Amino acid sequence: MKTASRHSDNVLPSKKLMKSNWKILTLIAILSSAITLAAYNFLGFNNRDVVMNESSTPNITGRLAALTGNGTGAPGDFSYAAESATPMVVHIRTTMTRTVRQQQVPDIFRDFFGDEFGGSQRGGQPRRQQGQASGSGVIISKDGYIVTNNHVVQDADEVEVVMTDKRSFKAKVIGTDPLTDLAVVKIEASNLPAITLGDSDALKLGEWVLAVGYPLDLESTVTAGIVSAKGRGIGILNQNVDRNDPKADTPIEAFIQTDAAINPGNSGGALVNLRGELVGINSAIASATGYYSGYGFAVPVSLVKKVTADLLKYGNVQRGYLGVLPIELDSKVAKEKNVKVGRGIYLDNVVDNGAAKAAGLQKGDVIVKMEGQPVDSDAQMREIIGRRRPGDVINVTVNRGGDERDFKVELRNRNGGRDVIKKAEAATASVSSLGAELEDLNARDLQQLGIPGGVRVKKLADGKLAETDIEEGFVIVKANGKNVKSVKDLQAILSGTKEGEGLMLIGMYPGSSRMYYYAVPV
Repeated sequence: MKTASRHSDNVLPSKKLMKSNWKILTLIAILSSAITLAAYNFLGFNNRDVVMNESSTPNITGRLAALTGNGTGAPGDFSYAAESATPMVVHIRTTMTRTVRQQQVPDIFRDFFGDEFGGSQRGGQPRRQQGQASGSGVIISKDGYIVTNNHVVQDADEVEVVMTDKRSFKAKVIGTDPLTDLAVVKIEASNLPAITLGDSDALKLGEWVLAVGYPLDLESTVTAGIVSAKGRGIGILNQNVDRNDPKADTPIEAFIQTDAAINPGNSGGALVNLRGELVGINSAIASATGYYSGYGFAVPVSLVKKVTADLLKYGNVQRGYLGVLPIELDSKVAKEKNVKVGRGIYLDNVVDNGAAKAAGLQKGDVIVKMEGQPVDSDAQMREIIGRRRPGDVINVTVNRGGDERDFKVELRNRNGGRDVIKKAEAATASVSSLGAELEDLNARDLQQLGIPGGVRVKKLADGKLAETDIEEGFVIVKANGKNVKSVKDLQAILSGTKEGEGLMLIGMYPGSSRMYYYAVPV
């Protein structure tokens, strides 16, 4: 559905709103930091250690007692956490310039794409639009690595980082992951204050947390609230995903829900506990207006650690696949499927050559535990798997016909193997990233249009196509000079598109013999 947008399909202070019944889900966020208790090291893409601070204090009651003077979890004084976290949270400003339409076609394009480029074109001269937006980020290492949201930096031409002491740096985007809405940027600086990574698994419902960021383009702001839910899936990252494909790259949503006040511009900022340790990256709000009205959602730091490490070490996120079609159980589904338990993840299918099948899981099994932890939501299961890589072994407990059985499942990569898939081997774009519902043309349509094949834009949503002047009903016949006869053809062309390259689409509108073309950033 159409939403106001700053870049492509995400929000910043200038807002991308997704309606869900009464509410609008708006991407936003916040980040923060804390004292150094331990070190979290890994070898980065530049073959040197990236060092992050990681908390080694596991007992949450003890932490609260140290801060409040008792073990009851009373709010106490928030000043310690606020003072600790604020210097590690930065203001991120982005600039993006794009061309939405072209008319005059250079001969080089005609030679490459064919004579149909010679026809009259739709619209006027090229228009270049420049937009600016801002969000937040968190310093995770002393040498300038910063975590933020993907939607804060996505498609940005320039990224500027402003510290709390007013120093300003140009930043380079190191890596992004739309499926978790996380990104890493780098500034050339040293001896920076770096946040301590806490333990989001140890968070308790009702525990006090602080949100730190730069909402509404204001200066650094701190708000307080409690953890009101964990493992929350809200569907904001789940657009244009085929949920019936067990190998599909499904977004991972297992948000920490909090009532700390956050607004557009908090995106990429920090959610911290009372020790000032990072427990989440705030990414979205649920609101009827697009501004704060009670609920905020943060990516748990347990997932942030893994995604960040992968982006720095491999250039892309290494995802483990279980190879199942899951259905979240409730009493109604349990009755329909005739299973002996009312909560868990029902396996509606176990794919051939997948990790689950190799381990002995079967269709009709119900996953009730993973790594000894009770599992009763799809979001929770995907978050647990999302922390692992291909080749990692996870302990899975299933209920089969009323009896519980334990299995050790070795996760596999998207190709069915156990090896790391490097960035160059990963598809840089997909049909889903275009943000539209596409369909193959039937024989009657092809005859009426007088073409051998094509793909129709049935419905536009939030995505790359919405950034152009393409309208619903447009029929794509060529992409990057290659014939497009089906959605499958278009996907193959997109999969071969290198990072930073665009997509040139040629096609027509029903009732018109003209050929139109659109440059689409991918």
